[in-house]
Amino acid sequence: MADSAAGLPAQFAPMVAANAGLTGVQLLADAPMALAVRLLLVHRAQSSIDVQYYIWEDDASGLLLLEALVAAANRGVRVRLLLDDLGCGLGDARLALLHSHPSLDVRLFNPFKLRWPRWINLVFDFSRLNRRMHNKSITVDACATVIGGRNIGDNYFVDEHPALAADLDVLAVGEIVGKVCTDFERYWCADAAVPVDSVITRPRASRADADSETLRRRYQQKAVSPETAAMIDEIDDFVWAPVLMMSDDPDKVLGRAGVEDLILPMVLRVLAPVKRLLLVSAYFVPMEEGAAGLEALAAKGVVTTVLTNSFRSTDVALVHAGYAPARARLLRAGVALWEMRGRADDKVRLGLVPKRLRRPGDLSGGTSFFRKSASGLHAKTFCADGLRLFVGSINFDPRSWRLNTEIGFLIESAVLAGRVERQLMGELPDFAWGVDLEDGHLVWREGDVVLRAEPGTRWWQRAVVWLIGKLPIAGLL
Repeated sequence: MADSAAGLPAQFAPMVAANAGLTGVQLLADAPMALAVRLLLVHRAQSSIDVQYYIWEDDASGLLLLEALVAAANRGVRVRLLLDDLGCGLGDARLALLHSHPSLDVRLFNPFKLRWPRWINLVFDFSRLNRRMHNKSITVDACATVIGGRNIGDNYFVDEHPALAADLDVLAVGEIVGKVCTDFERYWCADAAVPVDSVITRPRASRADADSETLRRRYQQKAVSPETAAMIDEIDDFVWAPVLMMSDDPDKVLGRAGVEDLILPMVLRVLAPVKRLLLVSAYFVPMEEGAAGLEALAAKGVVTTVLTNSFRSTDVALVHAGYAPARARLLRAGVALWEMRGRADDKVRLGLVPKRLRRPGDLSGGTSFFRKSASGLHAKTFCADGLRLFVGSINFDPRSWRLNTEIGFLIESAVLAGRVERQLMGELPDFAWGVDLEDGHLVWREGDVVLRAEPGTRWWQRAVVWLIGKLPIAGLL
């Protein structure tokens, strides 16, 4: 066990030195633990915290982590908070107050110019504002980082939130952390990252805090539990492996990044020699380019399995309309498709507003990335040949490829890749429908039960999705 009292850099230094050139990795599949580890790292921070997120909610988890950052700043820790302006739910008044702290700097990425009413910006500046910073990372004392698919909000961390997003993060120490720090620095200094006081000149009052004292206490107890401390202190729990960081150029949102500076070509190079591929993408919209690529892999004999959201579990119906037309084509090519079932009481909705913004509810219980009780899939990961594991923010869709900035780790570890692949493949039938073709028509299999209409839908909903799928919607996905 490491000496936690010495501070994180001193604690990790011996094992980093003993594993030169490698990165120590732990997977954060359990939702409550993913928040607890973030809180514990912030509580132990001594010199610096760099935070970069697409969505930050003003709910119990969002405010608790924010309070921990302020407490760290009060101790003299330098805190830098880089938030995408579209996904930030903290409100201008709170952001301005945070930025006024002498040890806490806040920048908004690709901000809205008119602060209220914000929707007017989309009318006159849509092409710029449609490009967002989708990265998610928190790095403490330049020695430990957490990256992955989770944003900051209760529906990413609460066991039985009615809109729990099944997801996966990575806790990493060692070689890769310095590269994450360098990447954060280029985003922090990018033209699209604007200091809050340059954007917010007359802050409007924030919304009332959506707080739950019971939930906050549960978060805090988890953060100080021996189980959470062991995630950081038990050095034998880290798997040491070569890790490659993939990250988009921040100028991508301004349309100024070259193709060689984008994450997609990096991912494609990784997939070129693969023989077995397990792809998990919350938003799976292959379009012509992606479908052709997966067909080509299957034609070479690559065993390809894709897990994505069903119509019932998806966060945004528009994404499903982009995905649905490709299903039959991929199945004919030999690609195996699985669609997450979500909760049995979930109803298909055609609204364009994400489910997480539509449904408050009871907050109690227990789940993780691989549990079928999650409402929807949010993870972005793939396993290649049981040897390489990717964890990050990139979806297999045109938005991730062309519009948003993304980040991820490619972990060269048969231990971790094999673990994820075996567990996920073994449990797919427990929480996902297997999609198949019978006589040219789609069917959904759940054990011995075969469903011949899209689960949970009505005929008119399927008709609307079919119609939307015929429209040129790639720029909105």
